[in-house]
Amino acid sequence: MNETNHSQVTEFVLLGLSNSQELQPFLFLIFSLLYLAILLGNFLIILTVSSDSRLHTPMYFLLANLSFIDVCVASFATPKTIADLLVECKTISFEACLAQIFFVHLFTGGEMVLLVSMAYDRYVAICKPLHYMTIMSRHVCITLVLIPWCVGFIHTTSQLAFTVNLPFCGPNQVDSFFCDLPLVTKLACTDTYVVSLLIVADSGFLSMSSFLLLVVSYTVILITVRNRSSASMAKARSTLTAHITVVTLFFGPCIFIYVWPFSGYSVDKVLAVFYTIFTPILNPVIYTLRNKEMKAAMSKLKSRYLKSGQVLQS
Repeated sequence: MNETNHSQVTEFVLLGLSNSQELQPFLFLIFSLLYLAILLGNFLIILTVSSDSRLHTPMYFLLANLSFIDVCVASFATPKTIADLLVECKTISFEACLAQIFFVHLFTGGEMVLLVSMAYDRYVAICKPLHYMTIMSRHVCITLVLIPWCVGFIHTTSQLAFTVNLPFCGPNQVDSFFCDLPLVTKLACTDTYVVSLLIVADSGFLSMSSFLLLVVSYTVILITVRNRSSASMAKARSTLTAHITVVTLFFGPCIFIYVWPFSGYSVDKVLAVFYTIFTPILNPVIYTLRNKEMKAAMSKLKSRYLKSGQVLQS
């Protein structure tokens, strides 16, 4: 075996979003604006929930945490993706690549379970309204936020365990804009069939189990509200529509990529853009446009800052 076969890959080349150099400036502008919108929209929700005492309830506490994790999902790779659009050679060190793999599974795995926590909150609020504040105590709310982070950490640690000891000594081109685990493992200088199956099984189990829990939860809620008054049913349906839309937008791409791993790379790339960019930007829109309390709180927050600005000027 020659010396080349013993050399270890120290960096990977990311092929990025497009090979067209003419598209790079346009993509740089679009993704910069989208990322800025993600930061502004989600931090606005966090600020609104934190500053308005009327929103200090379990539902909005969980919503603020969803906004925080959406910022994390968008930030693990997007800033580098934007910077790479300005350079011709898009490289990433081996350690930074492993860091991206760690954070993408930590954040996305955590968000899946957080959506289950939000579904449980809606189940208690609609199906057991008289016991809502007793069941959804401060301790329970904190637990419902900590569990997703713990599950995400366990999930990403197990995924890295499959990858960190793989030998990388040959091709180093990743056909994506970040280090996506299925694509990176294919570059290893060994048979990765079993490893790929374990990765798919791990991510697929978390995705499908969370999705099935959400389907069961929302089915029980919808059956329950059918026996209530039309007014309560309309309010419940409005809330559930926002939740179900977010769940579909997030789980659709994740399940397609990991449960159906034999799709083309170009399709995976589009879906990866969807759940790292478009889902985090759509979540604030979905939850605020259909929520009168959030819109009222944002108007109040805007008025407060306008008044404080006028006082400073005078």
